[in-house]
Amino acid sequence: MTVPSQLRYSKDHEWVLLDGSRARVGITDYAQDALGDIVFIQLPEVGSSITLHDGLGEIESTKSVNDVYAPVSGTVVAVNEALIATPELLNTDPYVAGWICDIEVSEINESELMSPEQYSALIGA
Repeated sequence: MTVPSQLRYSKDHEWVLLDGSRARVGITDYAQDALGDIVFIQLPEVGSSITLHDGLGEIESTKSVNDVYAPVSGTVVAVNEALIATPELLNTDPYVAGWICDIEVSEINESELMSPEQYSALIGA
């Protein structure tokens, strides 16, 4: 499993790339592998306010339907529209082309985000 060192991670298997007051969010390599072939994603709406642990959307795979949870609080400012036509980007490139949304952060609870080392320990990598 790939665990990039520049990202932070949630216990729900989302990754966060912090850039000033913005956070780019996606699912981890571990999560996409556990889900199997992803066939659909429901993206959050631009402009929607979210709170830590709120649902950002749903991912449907050939195995199951799973929620994506907000690893930070804030306002959704962009979504990855490419995922609508090609949700399999979440499988093939979860850390770059498969990002889900950008959030203008209003609050980060640092204790909720794990380092790459902590996340690797969580997933046994």
